[in-house]
Order: sequence, then structure tokens, then C-alpha cells
Amino acid sequence: MKTLSHFLLTAVVCALAMQGNARAQSVSPRADQSPVTAIDILLEPDAVMIQHAEAANARLRSVFPKGFALDASHRPHITMLQRFVRTADLDKVYAAANKVLATKNPTSWKLKAVKYYYISDPPNGVAGIVAEPTEDLLSLQQELIDAVAPFTLETGTAAAFVSTEEGRDIQRSLIDYVANFVPNASGKKFNPHVTTGVATEAYLKEMLAEPFEAFTFSPAGASVYQLGSFGTARKELKVLELKP
Repeated sequence: MKTLSHFLLTAVVCALAMQGNARAQSVSPRADQSPVTAIDILLEPDAVMIQHAEAANARLRSVFPKGFALDASHRPHITMLQRFVRTADLDKVYAAANKVLATKNPTSWKLKAVKYYYISDPPNGVAGIVAEPTEDLLSLQQELIDAVAPFTLETGTAAAFVSTEEGRDIQRSLIDYVANFVPNASGKKFNPHVTTGVATEAYLKEMLAEPFEAFTFSPAGASVYQLGSFGTARKELKVLELKP
């Protein structure tokens, strides 16, 4: 009987140990998971575009006060590429982007703003001013996609974004947008624009129906930002180098 009892006790201890190891193995990958950052490699527009963007932003906030203001933590910008990358690889991302920009001269480009638009997020929408895509913009975007590809992750979570509400202000649609920026918002589907604010879809439809007076502007700088709610450029991570 003692031998049988000892055998049963040993079997129970081994089973519990195996369960403990299994639990440890299932938890371990999550505990060791590297931090992820949602980045926006962007062009910063000149004063001409900023003036138009701020005017549109003031108009939108007058009818939708819960929207955001364009300021130091919501920079007007033209997104070239949004990606999820490992936070530990950020310096490599900056170096790769700088290498691409060393062959370009964006401040000499003349871009044409042609219309308002918005991305639907019912019952609201995120509005912007659209610029015509050019060969220069498309070439720059593709080269950035290729340069950053080795550091790109398939997706991320709300923790990858700048948040003031512990991730509750990060839209599920935004996570999907960043994860699928390539190919859904690149190449032939690239829609260069400057985000101007948020309003109800009903109001934005009225705004889009109005005549739009086209204007010309140029990029004035380039940076990498960490994204925030509604895809805003919330936190400057690195100022990129442009040709003088």
C-alpha cells in the first residue's frame, strides 16, 4: 500500500508540474513580447497649407467641439507611410528613412490641394484636404515602404499609440488602417492629404458639396511621429534630414 500511495503521490506531483510548465509556456510569449510603436513617416506642409488646414479645423470644431484642435500634439501633415514597428527598431527606421530622403528634395516640390474629403467612422468622419498625387510623392512612398519593410510588423494594439485614456480613445478602425496601410492606402490607392478635424458625416457631406478653391503648397520638412487617436500625429519621435 505504501508503494502504491507513493506512486500515486508522485504521479500527482508530476501532473501538477506539467500543468505549471504548460501555463508558464502559454504566458511566456506574452510576457516577452517586444513593445510596438505605431509610426507615421510624414511630410510637414508649409505655411500656406497650414493656414488652410487651421481654418478648416476651426470650422469643424465650431460644429463639433469634441473634435481635436491642430496644435503641437496634433500636427498638420501629409502621411507618407504608417506602420507598426518594434520600438527597439526605431533608430533603424529613422536611419532607413533618412537614407531614402537623402536622394530627394521635397521642399522643391509644388503640390496642388484640390478638394475636401473625409474617412467615415459612423456617425462621424475624419476630414482632410486632399492633394493631387504626383510621381515624386509616389516614388518617395514606395521607397519608404521598401526601406522600412524589414522592421514592419503585421499589426499592433492600442498600446502602440499615444493615448490619454489608456487606449480607450484608440479606434479599432485606426488599428486596422495602420495594419493595412500597405496596400490599402499606398501606390494607386495613395490619397495624400492633410487631416483637418472631426465632424458628423451629415455636416461633412454638406462641406464636400461646396466649391473648393484649389491652391499650391510645398513640403517644408519631414518627421517620424507616433500616432494617436483618429490617426493624428501626436508625438514627434525624430526630425528627418532634408536636402538644404
